[in-house]
Amino acid sequence: MGRCPNHKKPAKKKYSHKSARRAKFLVKGDDMIYSEVKNLESSMDEGAPARARDEDLPGMGQFYCLHCDRYFSSSSIMEEHFKTKRHKKRVKAMQGPAPHCQLDAELAAGQGKPDNGPKLGVVSS
Repeated sequence: MGRCPNHKKPAKKKYSHKSARRAKFLVKGDDMIYSEVKNLESSMDEGAPARARDEDLPGMGQFYCLHCDRYFSSSSIMEEHFKTKRHKKRVKAMQGPAPHCQLDAELAAGQGKPDNGPKLGVVSS
């Protein structure tokens, strides 16, 4: 027997077009961004590097957030982005210790040299 016709079907989950579009673009890994931020901090003596114009990127590639690896179409939008919680979390994460890298993953998988800690003295009788 079928359902009673008076009952409604359960509501569908909403599909977020923003998250699908965000996932469409390739994003650099945290370890790559961390190394770029550290290189930029060490070379700040020279001043801010000028970005090359690229017609394929939003805003001709001139408005770029290094911590989030995102391009923006104008400086006002980029300034709004700097106020968001997501950006502030990324900046804080990049100021802390280095994020995990491929070497850490290999060690955790058992493919690298194991670190079993200091050897304890064995008491022989």
